[in-house]
Amino acid sequence: MKNKQLYFPMLLVAMSLGTAWAIRGQFGHEYGAAWAGAVGTLSILFVARRTDWYAKLFAATLAGAIGWGLGGIASYGILVGYGRGDDFINVYYGLLMLFVIGGLYGYIGGALFGLALADSPQKPVKWHEVTVEMVVGAAVAYFFLIEEFEWYMTPPRSEMWAAVFGAAAALTWYLVRNNHTSALRVAAFSGLGGGFGFAFGNFLQVLGGLTGIKFNFWNVMEYSLGFFGGLGMAYGTFTSEWERTAETQPKAKTWFPLLMSMLFIPYVVWEQSFSVERLQGIFSKLDFAPESDIYRTVQLVALAFVLLMSALWWVRYYLTKTNPLSYSASEVYALFLGHWGLYVVYSLLVTGAFLSSYRIEQYLYVVNWVIVAVLIRNAEVNFTPRAIDLSKWGKNFVLVIASIALLTLILINSHGELKNSHKRFGAPPPVEEKK
Repeated sequence: MKNKQLYFPMLLVAMSLGTAWAIRGQFGHEYGAAWAGAVGTLSILFVARRTDWYAKLFAATLAGAIGWGLGGIASYGILVGYGRGDDFINVYYGLLMLFVIGGLYGYIGGALFGLALADSPQKPVKWHEVTVEMVVGAAVAYFFLIEEFEWYMTPPRSEMWAAVFGAAAALTWYLVRNNHTSALRVAAFSGLGGGFGFAFGNFLQVLGGLTGIKFNFWNVMEYSLGFFGGLGMAYGTFTSEWERTAETQPKAKTWFPLLMSMLFIPYVVWEQSFSVERLQGIFSKLDFAPESDIYRTVQLVALAFVLLMSALWWVRYYLTKTNPLSYSASEVYALFLGHWGLYVVYSLLVTGAFLSSYRIEQYLYVVNWVIVAVLIRNAEVNFTPRAIDLSKWGKNFVLVIASIALLTLILINSHGELKNSHKRFGAPPPVEEKK
């Protein structure tokens, strides 16, 4: 029973973040990742059934959103192409670097989420120090790794992964220095899950493309990153020891994270994704040509959704509440499903899937949403705190690296060099044009 009360909620969290991360593929970049991260953190908060965590509902959600969103500045398109090669060194390099990128997504997301959970009057998190140290760490790492040492990961594209790595390193030092061992544990498992999920997802994407089945296997890769990242973040959270904190929060600490997570991030996603020009390009792939005025309609409907939903959260979770604030499990459940459901609706709108079935994976998002909505209501976690074992962590890390090598061997023996593959090592030098 104990294992069931641990692993079943973990699976539901993984499905939640996996689906949200697959949806994020339609929006991309930092804000799409932040919305997905918010969904994942909300799922953990609900199944934890801790009233003290419910009190810091929006602060924890925003922390998780920012953490998962930060990795969105890193480019990985070139890395995905290495997995389509036919030699070990290039394919292994591609999968390992995807492991690094996915690991950074999950590590920072898990760390900031864990810090928000650990924040208390007895041991307050100095968020201004965290922010400054991460910014400085990002700048220093980028300068030395890229500008000085020229350790390029994704040439000729952006090398902002180095800035994310520097921010993660600075965040780690803050966690260690201030003895935030539980947040460090969440970060480690979340990072390990996100990293493996990205590499394994690229493996699934390449093999899926070989089947000839008409399906968005890029989306499978994205789902894998979120699924395993969510699995790791949930495991790290549910196997850590957390101090009980206040079951209420002052209103003064709630309005800012509420507006940022429920209004600002969704609004920026709308602003970046629902331009008429982009909708015209996407809808041109439909089975029929829609009327010209539908683009503006979809744009306005999407904006109306986010404004109405954020207004609903503001009234229900702030204006009608007395000071200090507290929330029930049913309120967290409604927020989780509503915020995730809006992301599903956004995906259906921006892809035109509400008009045409050419994107079959879009309806799988709805299926996942329904399954989780039904099952998560009865999910309850049996926390099983475990100490940090660095030697065991090291063995697990080596095991993951070895498993990625095995995936590489399977890939290079399953096909020849595929279209859109990239080769960094052993590639012939470019031929200079004669003047």
